[in-house]
Amino acid sequence: MEEEEESMEEEGGGGGGGEAAMDDQNHNNWGSGGGYERHLLGDRLLRGSPPLAGPAEANGVPGAAHRGAAAPGAGAIAAAININASTSKFLMNVITIEDYKSTYWPKLDSAIDQLLTQSPGDYIPISYEQIYSCVYKCVCQQHSEQMYSDLIKKITNHLERVSKELQASPPDLYIERFNVALGQYMGALQSIVPLFIYMNKFYIETKLNRDLKDDLIKLFTEHVAEKHIYNLMPLLLEAQSTPFQITPSTMANIVKGLYTLRPEWVQMAPALFSKFIPNILPPAVESELQEYAAQDQKLQRELMQNGFARGDQSRKRAGEELTYNGSSTCASSRGYR
Repeated sequence: MEEEEESMEEEGGGGGGGEAAMDDQNHNNWGSGGGYERHLLGDRLLRGSPPLAGPAEANGVPGAAHRGAAAPGAGAIAAAININASTSKFLMNVITIEDYKSTYWPKLDSAIDQLLTQSPGDYIPISYEQIYSCVYKCVCQQHSEQMYSDLIKKITNHLERVSKELQASPPDLYIERFNVALGQYMGALQSIVPLFIYMNKFYIETKLNRDLKDDLIKLFTEHVAEKHIYNLMPLLLEAQSTPFQITPSTMANIVKGLYTLRPEWVQMAPALFSKFIPNILPPAVESELQEYAAQDQKLQRELMQNGFARGDQSRKRAGEELTYNGSSTCASSRGYR
């Protein structure tokens, strides 16, 4: 009788083993030593959920775990510790919105200030690597929208101050100061846009379908150029009619800059823009050659009236013959005509 009971217990054990094998098969052949539980534990830790109750604690009854599931072994515990350590390390590097406002944006704000107010050739004591790193970290921590908003607000405030300073300028300094403001701003963009390249690539281009440089140029157009174009253009036309009232380089910089900001401003003074921007006017036609010649003669008369003589026209090349007083120090140059 005892032998029969032992035989039945062995058969029962065999049945349990088969049931455990089915559990393993249903769980995609997880390895022994609590492999499935280790997977569940790691998954819940990554999701931020607390680990499931162990087999001995299920339903509050010791030993009430499902059949065939082994208790987590040393490997499962080690995996859980590694996952928990990795999660803690990640959480320690999180940049909160408070961190952004108190630490990261002040660094960017100071650097932008220096870039916007620098003069050509000035040395700026900022670390481009540090600013680039700040932008990169803020983008990775999902602060792109706030950073873009802060950047636009910062530059807008600066341009409004520039506009007020131009409004207070006297007419004789107005053109030159506008040229300085335009050149200074465009020069600053050459540094600001590359520093914010990650924000431009992963936020402005992706979500806003725009470009940072275009947005910043538009700011200058709206807050400075549009407010001053109707005061600036008459002064430019007057300066054009008076040769060398302003330097040719200043005139060229302003005209090209205005064309970059808004090409349709060409219609306000086509003749002026055509002197610096190619293909502005329609092609020349033979029937207007006399008019072109008359314009050239008028320009020559204006130059002569302002003290620019044409020089001696009796020789083919002015200054070709040299007159020496006394003995020449360059004997080898005699006889050259």
